[in-house]
Amino acid sequence: MAAMKNCDTTPLLPYDDALVELTAGLEPLARVERVSLRAALGRVLAATLAAEIDVPAAAMSSMDGYAISTADLAAAGATRLPLSQRIAAGHAPAPLEPGSAARIFTGAPVPAGADAVVMQEQVEADGDWIRFEKRTVAGENVRPAGNDIRRGDTILQAGTRLRPQDVGLAASVGLGELPVYAPIRVGIFFTGDELIEPGQPLGPGKIYDSNRYTIDGLLRAAGCEVVDLGLVGDTLAATEAAMRDAASRADLVVTSGGVSVGEEDHVRIALERQGELRLWRLNIKPGKPLAYGRVDGTAFIGLPGNPVSVFATFCLFVVPVIQVLQGRAWRKPFALPLIADFDWPHPDSRREFLRARLDDGAGEARVQIFPNQDSGVLTSTVWADGFVEIGENQTVARGDRVNYLPFAQFF
Repeated sequence: MAAMKNCDTTPLLPYDDALVELTAGLEPLARVERVSLRAALGRVLAATLAAEIDVPAAAMSSMDGYAISTADLAAAGATRLPLSQRIAAGHAPAPLEPGSAARIFTGAPVPAGADAVVMQEQVEADGDWIRFEKRTVAGENVRPAGNDIRRGDTILQAGTRLRPQDVGLAASVGLGELPVYAPIRVGIFFTGDELIEPGQPLGPGKIYDSNRYTIDGLLRAAGCEVVDLGLVGDTLAATEAAMRDAASRADLVVTSGGVSVGEEDHVRIALERQGELRLWRLNIKPGKPLAYGRVDGTAFIGLPGNPVSVFATFCLFVVPVIQVLQGRAWRKPFALPLIADFDWPHPDSRREFLRARLDDGAGEARVQIFPNQDSGVLTSTVWADGFVEIGENQTVARGDRVNYLPFAQFF
């Protein structure tokens, strides 16, 4: 693809088109490893898993009580039966003697010959005999074999990012290890002579490098391995060298700043010189300048420099790229239609993503926006729990329905 010209007249790419371009041609990384269940949390499953056993493996009691055969119920009035055995969880019972009952506990296997369990609260116990009037039906308080999972059932699909309940499900069918994709390696570096590390004295004209820690945290939350090349000299030569170094050591490179049209914005130019620039200016707010391309076959994303723009564009555009590389089933971020508890009377030609949060204090969920939507106000991302998506040239009046995108889906 020919390099894009260094001019500010490049057409703005619509949001949906940018998502297609970012994910087109990407393939999951082929590195697969087997890890223990304890190490599997947050990893991406590399193969679809099927159960090799039934769960439960045998009929189990769902209550503390007495296992009986409904064929032994009295035709009328109370039923009185002798106790023939005691069955605790983890013990293999003998078949139920005809005309008897078995004391049984929750999770214990139901003996052959029994087809129901009477709750202990409904039974009068008298030594080695029980008496009850409950009209019990076959299957009552019994979990049949395979009630949860049948042998051969698919339990987890390839591409699943494993949650605690997923790991627990794998454990329930006896799997001690799982095949997962190795974490993708993401190289990061940052340009800007004005940046200094937190903890150092803040000199004239300097600012603390918050973007480095925002991006690092977002990548780790997404399950990535971070290769941090640190601060790079604010020159084209230093930027090009860092770009080549990062591309040689990582599966994806992410930077912030240096992608606009200023004389000190070197990242976009370096990308054109060292690789290919596939998209640049997006029709969104915040985050219009975003450079995406490849360096020596490695995907590269240069985010804007403003802190809110970094956060927003990472969620909206970097996360889909990571998901594809991880082998996950990528989908466009989902939106919830909620009532706006704000006015937005000034339309913009770009699609806007306002920092917002839910307010369900009035019964029906409503969404508020942070009062200062400037792209340099990082506090808005801490206050908020999602974005409100405002379409191009759209206004909003209090009470309108708006699309709310929870942050949780990105993390």
